[in-house]
Amino acid sequence: MNFDRHRRLRNSGFMRDMVRETHLSKDDLIYPIFVVEKPDVKEEVPSMKGVYQISLNLLKEELDEVAALGIKSVIFFGIPNEKDAEGTGAYHDHGIVQEACRLSKKHYPQLLVILDTCLCEYTDHGHCGLIDPNTQDVDNDASLPLLVQTAVSQAKAGADIIAPSNMMDGFVAHIRQGLDDAGYRHIPIMSYGIKYASKFYGPFRDAAESTPSFGDRRTYQMDPANRLEAMRELDSDTKEGADMMIVKPALSYLDIIRDVRNRSDMPIVAYNVSGEYAMTKTAIDMGLMDEEVIAEQMISMKRAGADLIITYFAKYLAEKIDKGEI
Repeated sequence: MNFDRHRRLRNSGFMRDMVRETHLSKDDLIYPIFVVEKPDVKEEVPSMKGVYQISLNLLKEELDEVAALGIKSVIFFGIPNEKDAEGTGAYHDHGIVQEACRLSKKHYPQLLVILDTCLCEYTDHGHCGLIDPNTQDVDNDASLPLLVQTAVSQAKAGADIIAPSNMMDGFVAHIRQGLDDAGYRHIPIMSYGIKYASKFYGPFRDAAESTPSFGDRRTYQMDPANRLEAMRELDSDTKEGADMMIVKPALSYLDIIRDVRNRSDMPIVAYNVSGEYAMTKTAIDMGLMDEEVIAEQMISMKRAGADLIITYFAKYLAEKIDKGEI
């Protein structure tokens, strides 16, 4: 009987490993790091236990640990000392993420560096683009040249991948053209093209100090109720020249990851966002769930179709993979 076959294929750990369909490796992991401009800071984010804001002068210690664990990729987010309406710190050639990238390349040239390309961490109003003074709305078209300038400055600093998260219409096409014109045709774009206006981002905004001072981001991020819209965003960014596609958040959007996988052959990146991290970490710390749930969540993203995962659990997962516990 077929029931006997099912039991036979589950009757030992070695047998289960042999027939396992979905695997998680360190190659799949991208580790986010928050770098602050002020010196001598390693401060835990209150809403994200185990995640820190780290000063540039202390960053090498963090990279030492990342490299020793065999994690091959990081994504930097920057918190500048000064913010203004135009987000000038984002596209300054010696901005905080640009300097973090240079430091990483100096000490660990093999580490693949992704830089977040957005203005929200650098604007005093916390939005991802310039504000139209007449309407108080984000001015999509006026923001695009500054995002291009940001991407080019990041490529100049040595970024291996540009990851624009701003969700301005046309951002991929403009950044692709800007990079190409500046001589960076070889630099891929990891687009946050499918980014929902989610309530799971709260802890990140604490860490990046990027909570909007007024309004919200629903006019340029996606409605969580929409599924077909994600396919339109995927098609648009593909035509504009995206090389990889991020789906953000991940856990509540596994159906979207699968839809993207079914429609596209480009690499898919699941962003296991801050709220997902904080919920899971809190539940584990309270004894409500076993820590093995972390790996189960990552496997669910891979099973849905993700090739890569941006996750604050990357160091934990790398240790477990080394021990053969995942």
